[in-house]
Amino acid sequence: MKLTMLGTGNAMVTQCYNTCFILSRENQYFLVDGGGGNGLLKQLKAAEINWKDIRRIFLTHRHIDHLPGVIWMVRLITQAMSRGEYEGEAEIYAHRELTKTIREISELLLQKKQTDFIGKRLHLIPVEDGEEKEILGQKTVFFDIRSTKTKQFGFTMYLEDGGKLTCCGDEPFQECEESYARGSKWLLHEAFCLYSQADRFKPYEKHHSTVKDACCLAERLGVANLVLYHTEDQNIRRRKELYTQEGARYFSGNLYVPEDLESFAL
Repeated sequence: MKLTMLGTGNAMVTQCYNTCFILSRENQYFLVDGGGGNGLLKQLKAAEINWKDIRRIFLTHRHIDHLPGVIWMVRLITQAMSRGEYEGEAEIYAHRELTKTIREISELLLQKKQTDFIGKRLHLIPVEDGEEKEILGQKTVFFDIRSTKTKQFGFTMYLEDGGKLTCCGDEPFQECEESYARGSKWLLHEAFCLYSQADRFKPYEKHHSTVKDACCLAERLGVANLVLYHTEDQNIRRRKELYTQEGARYFSGNLYVPEDLESFAL
């Protein structure tokens, strides 16, 4: 299993792509979020991933830095289906209200000959809090993070080695997530900025965390590997260095501050 960060930035970044990533195993792919638009296609190409090989997508929530890239995937997949250039079926998972949003936007923006494939070969699959699916051959449980802004889901994937990977979405941790996140081998968590720069970036006003917050949480939960994403980009040249330095004071496990397109073996 491999994790590839297609984008690592928050909504307003211009020096990196919005946060989205892909899990892969034996030429199978699971795309999580789409970033802010068709820049997703550039990131997939740079990562040497053929979008036609993507069969499963998960959209955490409807914000503009996560949703539009998924609509581009709907367009590409259904267009290829109409031309006989896409084999098999595709599935997009999201909470129930969001599957309706994906369909509505697709019907507004795409051609009927494309949207006719929705429900036939491209399936919008609503997931409920605590619902289990099999993704990439692994047990995967989706959960409601109890967002303070808009309904949002995360997930936990149980890995072959007995560990688990947990994605907490892009908002501060809520106690309802603890049963999923505790003891995770890999925890993916947002970190809007350094704690030392909180006065400058004001993460709490935007319902986000700092590096210190995420690292203290991971330490408390007994996490082995912490991946920080959804960051500001004003420190982009030294982001990895600065975030790692601050985080090391609060987290004793392995701390990763990835650049766009960086990959990790899980």
